[in-house]
Amino acid sequence: MRMRAPLVLGFLVGVFVLVQFFIPHKGLADVLEMLSNWGMIVGTFALVLGLASLLRTHVDKIRQRRPAWGYSFITLGSFVLMLTLGLIWGPDKGTPFDWLFKWVQVPLDSTVFSLLPSFMASAAYRSFRARSTEATILLITAVIVILGRVPLGGQLTHGHLPHLTSGLMIYPAVGAKRGIIFGVALGVIATSLRIILGIERSHLGGD
Repeated sequence: MRMRAPLVLGFLVGVFVLVQFFIPHKGLADVLEMLSNWGMIVGTFALVLGLASLLRTHVDKIRQRRPAWGYSFITLGSFVLMLTLGLIWGPDKGTPFDWLFKWVQVPLDSTVFSLLPSFMASAAYRSFRARSTEATILLITAVIVILGRVPLGGQLTHGHLPHLTSGLMIYPAVGAKRGIIFGVALGVIATSLRIILGIERSHLGGD
């Protein structure tokens, strides 16, 4: 019974959300809006549970003095500090919360993102080795795109390379991207149907 009730509820809600897209009726739209509001409430509780799990994990790490437990102490301290400032002064412009976010959080984000080029260069070096036909095509395409995006490539080829780069970015790249999106959409549809029909039960703790 504990497993059957969530399965039945998920089936009914899933079928309703699927059917209401094909039946334009105000009553169904109102019910969908109500279900969406319920979903936001459940999501809020899930956020609280996630924060509780985060706190418990880092507290246990500090108590047991696990490797790099100092970072857990910094995480908890930052969490408590920002929460306290937000509750007392709010997140409005000019508050201590806004000051820390602007002058601490934003620079830290920029620092993390600035490290991405080094990882991308390392991954490109490993991927662009012409060990197979596919790798060779990838290498040639990457060289064309890189040279076509900088002024030097246009000057060396009298403007032909940038046009070739634009053609590669507009047609083959967009076509491959849409194919990937189409495959992801089919995967989402298949997973949704498995959940609605009760075949997929991992989200309920089943097999």
